[in-house]
Amino acid sequence: MLSKTLIEDFKNKLTARKAQIEKNLAGTALELDGMRSLELNDEGDFAATFAESAVDSAILLQQRKELNEIELALDKIKKGTYGICEMCEEPIGRKRLEVKNFARFCITCREINEKENK
Repeated sequence: MLSKTLIEDFKNKLTARKAQIEKNLAGTALELDGMRSLELNDEGDFAATFAESAVDSAILLQQRKELNEIELALDKIKKGTYGICEMCEEPIGRKRLEVKNFARFCITCREINEKENK
């Protein structure tokens, strides 16, 4: 079981990461809007801009997924279920939570879940 102090520490880390992602998402959205208004003079400009926006879009998608996971973890902290595996309902190891603060599964269940989703 995680101590209140440790849970508060994870909450602070999750909240800080959430703020960083929200800032990144807002900045990237502004950049994408700016790129839409560019006058592209040739196919090379267009290709470079398109490739860059594809990478930005992939990063945005990944950051949105992480943001959803963080919000779920913060909700679990409020409900008192943070750090409990969603599959086996056993505690998730502290070391795993330190590496991935928003982990939803213990190591064993994560491996099972990944095999099932392939």
